[in-house]
Amino acid sequence: MEDLMFAVVDIAGQQFKVSEGNKVYVPRLKADVDSSVTFDSVHFLSDGKETKIGSPLVNGAKVEAKVLEHLKDEKVWVFKKKRRKSYQKMNGHRQLLTRIEVTKIG
Repeated sequence: MEDLMFAVVDIAGQQFKVSEGNKVYVPRLKADVDSSVTFDSVHFLSDGKETKIGSPLVNGAKVEAKVLEHLKDEKVWVFKKKRRKSYQKMNGHRQLLTRIEVTKIG
């Protein structure tokens, strides 16, 4: 079995399980395309042999990533209706996302 290093990192209020080379869609970041971003809020770190669990964060752990692109997710339709009240409403929403590639976990 291959040893796989991964981390659970908090990005924009959401937690993601990432490993080196992963490409992940995260909520929109204020960073330019092809720039590098660093995330310091790592909750869990494992290299296959040793595991570090933060309380709440792992000290000194960082995840570095490269911004690949900014895009919009598929449209989500929200439909509300109340029976026998002559009320219905349709609304749509497209979430703004950023695609990143994890380059280094340390």
